[in-house]
Amino acid sequence: MFRVISICAVLTGAAVPAQADQVLGTWLTPPDKKGQVAHIEARPCGDAVCGEIVRTYDKAGNPVTTPNLGKRLFWDMKQVSPGEYAGMGWVPLHDVTFQGKMKVQGDRMVVRGCVAFVCQSQTWQRVRVSS
Repeated sequence: MFRVISICAVLTGAAVPAQADQVLGTWLTPPDKKGQVAHIEARPCGDAVCGEIVRTYDKAGNPVTTPNLGKRLFWDMKQVSPGEYAGMGWVPLHDVTFQGKMKVQGDRMVVRGCVAFVCQSQTWQRVRVSS
């Protein structure tokens, strides 16, 4: 009986990193009001996940430098269930922080946040970045 419990504990522990890893990587935001898009790098940040703006592009796909490059877009995102995270986010356009949620489904992630009674969401697309 102890052996069965030990094996289950090992298998369960092995599955947790795989679930946590699904949010990690680079994500493409939809275009903003200027038509610019960003690559957001989701990385481990202590016991949570943080996302930083690592690249930005104009509507023609050319790299651009913006004041938000290098800034954190979300932080303290902790897994609340498989593929779902909750933590804090930032809207650069309005310089507002909010409590947010992220839900990963394959190569898509829905990012949702509310400020007071106003809620909005975006769908981000995973991108494969060659090193």
